[in-house]
Parts: sequence; C-alpha cells; structure tokens
Amino acid sequence: MAQISVSVTEGHKRPMPLAIVDFNGPHGSAIAATVRDNLDRSGLFQVQNPEVFLQRDIDVNLAPRFADWRIIKTEALVIGRGMVANGRLKVEFRLWDVYGESQLIGLEFSSSEENWRRIAHKVSDAIYRRLTGEVGYFDSRVVFVAESGGKKKRVKRLAVMDQDGANPSYLTDGTEQILNPRFNVQGQQIVYSAMSDRGVKIWIVDMDSGRKEIVSVAGSMAFAPRFTPDGQSIVFSADRDGDVDIYIKSLRTGVVTQLTNNPNIDTSPDMSPDGNQIVFTSDRGGSSQIYVMNGDGSNVRRLTFGEGRYSTAVWSPNGDLIAFTRQAEGQFQIGVMAKDGSGLRILAQAYLVEGPTWSPNGRVIMFQREAGPGDPPTLWTVDVSGTNLRQSPWKASGSDPGWSSTLP
Repeated sequence: MAQISVSVTEGHKRPMPLAIVDFNGPHGSAIAATVRDNLDRSGLFQVQNPEVFLQRDIDVNLAPRFADWRIIKTEALVIGRGMVANGRLKVEFRLWDVYGESQLIGLEFSSSEENWRRIAHKVSDAIYRRLTGEVGYFDSRVVFVAESGGKKKRVKRLAVMDQDGANPSYLTDGTEQILNPRFNVQGQQIVYSAMSDRGVKIWIVDMDSGRKEIVSVAGSMAFAPRFTPDGQSIVFSADRDGDVDIYIKSLRTGVVTQLTNNPNIDTSPDMSPDGNQIVFTSDRGGSSQIYVMNGDGSNVRRLTFGEGRYSTAVWSPNGDLIAFTRQAEGQFQIGVMAKDGSGLRILAQAYLVEGPTWSPNGRVIMFQREAGPGDPPTLWTVDVSGTNLRQSPWKASGSDPGWSSTLP
C-alpha cells in the first residue's frame, strides 16, 4: 500500500496537490468547499480548482479513474456523499492515493443536519492527520474581542466563532469593555476580564447554559485570567494597593493564594500543560521580560535577556514551546522559544502585533495585528515555522484571540 504523506517542515516548500470533489447528497457542495478552505489555509496542500477536474461524476463506492487525476498531477483525492435519515446527516468519504491507486482512509461521521459544518471540520481533521501524521485543528473555536466604533468610543464585546470565522456569536452587549478571554481545556467555559466604572473584574461564562458568574477576589482590579489545565482553578493578576502580583484561585474551594510578592508588576500568567510551571511577564529586572516559576510560586527564573520588551507569553499545547510578544526595533513581533528560553525565533512583525494563542495541535499561532496608526486590529495566523502568514477568515475588527482545544 502506498504511503504518501506531507512533511510538516517541508510542506510549505512543496504543498501536496490535493483534489476534493463536491460530495454527493445534502450539503455536499458546502461540505466539500469547507474542507477545501480548511486544508488550503494550512499551507500544506495545493488544493486544486474543481474546474480542472476531468472526472466529475464520481461514486464514493467505486474506485476513481486514477489516470484522469494523474493528468492534472493530483496526488491525493477526496470523494464523499451525505445522506439524511430521521433528521441525522451521515457523511462518508474516502481519501485515495492517486499514484499508488489505493485507499488511504474511509470514514463516516454523523450529526444533526444543522451541524454539517462540524462534520466538514471533522473530515478535514481526518485528512490532515492521515497525510501529515499530526492531529488536526479544524474542529475548534476561537474566543476573541469583537471591536467596533471609533477609537474614542470603542465597543469591545466578547465573541466566539469557529476557527474558520463561521458561526460568530456575541456573549456580551458592549456595556463593559472585554479583555483577555480564554477557554478552559474542555472548551465549555470562558474566563475573561470586564472593565467598567466599578473597576476590572473577572467573569466566567458557561457556553452551554450561558450562565455568567463573577470571580470574587480582593482589590478593585483583577485581570489577565487563565484556567489551569485541570479547569479547577484560575491564575490571574490583581492590583492590591498599587502592587500588581499573580494569584491562583480554586474554583472549588474559593481559596486564593498569592504566588508572587514584589514591588514590581507581575502579570499575564499561563500555567504549563502539566501544571508544574507558570510563565509570566515582569518588570522586576528593569524592563518587561518573561519569567517562569514553579506552580506554587517558587524557583522564579528569567527566560528572556535579549533586546526589547517581552509580554503575553503562552505555553504550546504540549509544553515544549512558549509564544510571546516582543517590542523591538520600532515594531512589535510575535515569536516562539523553547521552554528554557533558547532557540528564540520571530514569526511575524508589524506596526502592532500581540496576543498569541496556539492552535490545538501546536502547529499554528493566531494573534492580533494593526498595520499602522489608527488601523483597527484584525486577526491573523502564522505557521510555527514562520511561513504561511495570512489574515483570518474573520475580516471584521477583532483582538485578543484565545483558541479552544479540539471539540469533543
């Protein structure tokens, strides 16, 4: 059996030619179009235009005419169909190795008919995993701050969308200014800060019920919250009498524990996936730099020593890399480094870029970007290799994205 595959390190130099035929049956064309868009945005595939296909009427239960696909230099071919019964949409598809003339995978997904987009994302994930060897990231969501209005009367609402910009919804009405939204690891709760006349408070909203609950902490300002990997606590920063430090609060017991205690600003904490370390930003060394400490606040050590000011550090899903924002050379930059601070690489830069967040598989980073003074922030993505920089399908103004894990 032929074993064609895409190298995720070399893939952007020679993307694999991939053809996806419109699926037969209900929502077939829309599902195929969504799969094409997903795989094209990954940068790993040269998704071919259906107008060049020689074989168009193709049955999912029959082998394709491989010679027709070799003529247009297709290496992998996807065909499928959808069927509706008792209100359920069932979609089956096959992935073929054209030159090996063999089937690579054949799978079936089902859900309610209105969830056809999720089925398309699951099909995309399955193809991506078979051809790259890595877990896909298409069946996921992004929480972000949807911005509107002028600079002096900016409205910032809490919003959620699919990773491809579809199905946007707004969870707040704009009466408060939303900051720092992040999912829990299950993708069912969002923690965020809200700024109003009463100060900056932390809230948690449940995606299923819509119920919102304030996280009670001492002081008038509590911000930059993130869930711990187990979802049972949040780490955050709080200003108490002018001293900004990092705290952790158990959502089960309500106990708040102070993790840092110094006269400088410690903020933007993020706990490693194994729960053993917390990366954060501090100016205790004279400028804004990235530090890491044990989960209990002990053994603080500095990670960044280069030129510039560093902020918004966040662990990759498997804990081997840390993404960050750096201000240097008159621009802002998005970069990554190893968990010990070595191997620093800059992936993107512009007048203003900040707030990186990782895709569920650690392959792509999303961030906000402003092209110049007065320009609204927009959402962008870049591959962890530093290639495939492109604007998110969500074209409206948005900032401070937080990527969910893959949905169950």
